[in-house]
Amino acid sequence: MPSHLHEILIEMFRGRPSLAAELLDGPLHGDLPEYDEAHLSSAELTDVAPTEYRADAVIRLTRAGTDVLAVVVEVQLRIDARKRRSWLAYVATLHARLSCPVALLVICPDGGVAGWAANPIEIGPPASKVIPVALGPDEVPVVTDPAAAQRLPELTVLSTLAHADRADPIPLFRALFAALDAVDVDRAALYHDFMLTALSAATRKLLEDFMTTTDYPYKSDWARRQFAAGRAEGKTEGKAEGEANAILTVLATRGFDVSDDDRAKITRCTDLERLEEWLRRAVTVERVEDLGLEIR
Repeated sequence: MPSHLHEILIEMFRGRPSLAAELLDGPLHGDLPEYDEAHLSSAELTDVAPTEYRADAVIRLTRAGTDVLAVVVEVQLRIDARKRRSWLAYVATLHARLSCPVALLVICPDGGVAGWAANPIEIGPPASKVIPVALGPDEVPVVTDPAAAQRLPELTVLSTLAHADRADPIPLFRALFAALDAVDVDRAALYHDFMLTALSAATRKLLEDFMTTTDYPYKSDWARRQFAAGRAEGKTEGKAEGEANAILTVLATRGFDVSDDDRAKITRCTDLERLEEWLRRAVTVERVEDLGLEIR
């Protein structure tokens, strides 16, 4: 069954077919023909044999209504030798169907998988082969300019996914939310939730912190709601941290030795009412145990 990561990456191409051309013509430096439009095409690539083939996505680039290039888009999360045989069938069948050049674009969130996918697929002598165009993290451009991000929102999402764990993420986050500000509400929410699940825990925390501090003038209702919620959450967290520090200060002033376990219970609590109750008790208790730190 396809994973969430697989489905979201494919949804980017379904929602913006021109993304295939942007990737081939930009970071991958493909020699693209001139085209007017990009169309999402049927991904069913069944030939006369009984075996059914279905690509992740098929994009057609057209000029004056004529197909000038077709792109088979595949998302590959792991090494699987069987898929390379399927890719051959996709390319051959689509070439026969449309009678135009065909490119095979393989999206690989993992760099090792991208290296494997980029190897030519040998058909037989003399030098008959299909060469996939593999897009791994190293091939994704770093998008930090908000204006460029608004023109290329899906590429900006891929940029954040590829680089936020490996470089200073703040310029990437600014570009990401500029991109989300430029797409419709449903797609913005989809990409935002995707980032929260795909990024590492440490980078996700930086993203959440960024949402409580940025002053970028976002225009869409979705973006304003997201950042208002982030700031409200940040204020609550800040107040909870202040209450926890006050409790520990009172206990230290009164000469109590607070264990690591009890200190963790105090600093990790985000319930303001409970923290205020502990602070009141800290002034008069005779033992730390009398605070009632058991989390109910």
